Amino acid sequence: MMKKRIKQTISVAAIASLLVLAGCGGGNTASSGTGSSAGNSSSSSSAGKTMFLGMVNPPILFNPINSADVASQFAEKFMFDSFLEMEGPMKFAPKLADSFETTDNQTFTIKINKDAKWSDGKPVTAEDAAFTFQLIANPKVETTVGAYLSMFDGLEITGKLKEGQTELASVKVLDEKTLQFKTKAPVDPNMIKEQLGTKLMILPKHALEKIDPSALSQDPFMQKPTVTNGPFKFVQYKKDQYIEYAKNPDYYLGAPELDKLFIKVMPAPNLVAQLQTGELHMNVAGGIGKIPPQDYDTVKKFENVRTKDEPQFGFQTMMFNTEKIPDPKVRQAIAYALDRPQIVDKLLKGYGEVVDGPYTSINPYLDKNLEKYSYNVEKAKQLLQEAGWDFNRELSFVVPLGNKVREQSADILTQNLQAIGLKVKVTTYDFPTIMQKAKAGDYELLLMGLTFTLDPEVSSLYSSIGSFNFMKYKNPKVDELLLKGKAEPNADKRKEIYAELQKIWNTDVPLITLYSDNEFSAISKQVSNGEPKVFGFHNHLEKWAVGGAQ
Repeated sequence: MMKKRIKQTISVAAIASLLVLAGCGGGNTASSGTGSSAGNSSSSSSAGKTMFLGMVNPPILFNPINSADVASQFAEKFMFDSFLEMEGPMKFAPKLADSFETTDNQTFTIKINKDAKWSDGKPVTAEDAAFTFQLIANPKVETTVGAYLSMFDGLEITGKLKEGQTELASVKVLDEKTLQFKTKAPVDPNMIKEQLGTKLMILPKHALEKIDPSALSQDPFMQKPTVTNGPFKFVQYKKDQYIEYAKNPDYYLGAPELDKLFIKVMPAPNLVAQLQTGELHMNVAGGIGKIPPQDYDTVKKFENVRTKDEPQFGFQTMMFNTEKIPDPKVRQAIAYALDRPQIVDKLLKGYGEVVDGPYTSINPYLDKNLEKYSYNVEKAKQLLQEAGWDFNRELSFVVPLGNKVREQSADILTQNLQAIGLKVKVTTYDFPTIMQKAKAGDYELLLMGLTFTLDPEVSSLYSSIGSFNFMKYKNPKVDELLLKGKAEPNADKRKEIYAELQKIWNTDVPLITLYSDNEFSAISKQVSNGEPKVFGFHNHLEKWAVGGAQ
């Protein structure tokens, strides 16, 4: 059990917002298969100990410290455990860590479960955690989780060691199962617990320590993990079709009820069809297994499933390349021109909300007094005139394929832009290509889905050096406030800082949030334990069961 002190310190506000791309964002993938091989076996085994989940986005790789896409991160958590699990807003439960404590909000001590071991039988130790931290901090290692460590004493704000340094001194192994680290200054423990506690998955030192750090991302281990510590072991990944897992009988929280688990990758319409036929036991959460809104009422009538929907903290955006559209007045004009309520009403069937900025209505850091960009064509035209916009100029509007709602929203948005006199050239690409274009800034308008954690820390998106700042956005005041907000341990003071940031973003408009669509879940009535959740989806996977699996 977590110690009482931890439960007290984690009771307040929100948590780290590690930005992850849901570029994914609830869509199917044009090139994806239907998972037919895995699907064919479901009818014969669904009464046994095999479960099938449906996902619409294929994972890119299985590197716990360098996966930018939600699908990969989601799939990794069946094999690799995090220290903690967040079961609800600010509610942390122990997982790989028996305890995750601090008495001064600056020095944190993690005690790893005494029974935790890797799938090859070796114990999971504090050395493994320290090894992973050192890898992340190593400038030679490609990683997407550097922001988790950026507050560590001795690291740059990028989460990397300073030039010439090779060792992160603020991390100490106290004994085989106890690790300690220190931040530069006191911080909000909720931020650390969400980022490091629930998001970070550690790597096995004994399996990877001899690999050149600069080549770690290319190592075969990151495509086919052979040593894991979660409830399931990796068996195989049939690209764009399915991931197959087998139970880890020696899992430290108990042998899983299920013998096998498959995540099938398929277009959203196939997902709906296979929920109806019983070939799937459920869709997955996190915006990567979305039931299309137009199909949700139909799915609710399936007799073999139960359904639910709930708001989430992921959302869809239109990003602006601020180097190519430098005048905020033009970006404001476009924000006024977009009929976002129509998207929610028409495409989401009302199952969603319009939000301004990076925090949805379930985020306690949302400034509800923020002035909203209502749909106002005349205001948009006026701002364009004031900005001296060249109406002969053609804007490049880049749209990812896969998420049907997002694709359809692009049609509405294009009409909205044309209605204020803008010329727009729409091009569509698969998600890997979109990522390349986003990083290169090869666009002027770009649709992108994003998923945050509850903590308001969004440096990776809005900071001028943010790894996901595809907008090329640079505002020194924002950089200053982001650092200040990240370093502030008091939740109330943090709320003031992030309210100020929301006002600046609302004026600068480096991106406009389009909508946040509800999570739709359908769970087979065969499932006796386990269901998609916005919080804590991966908690107690060892207890998941289908009919006959108990």
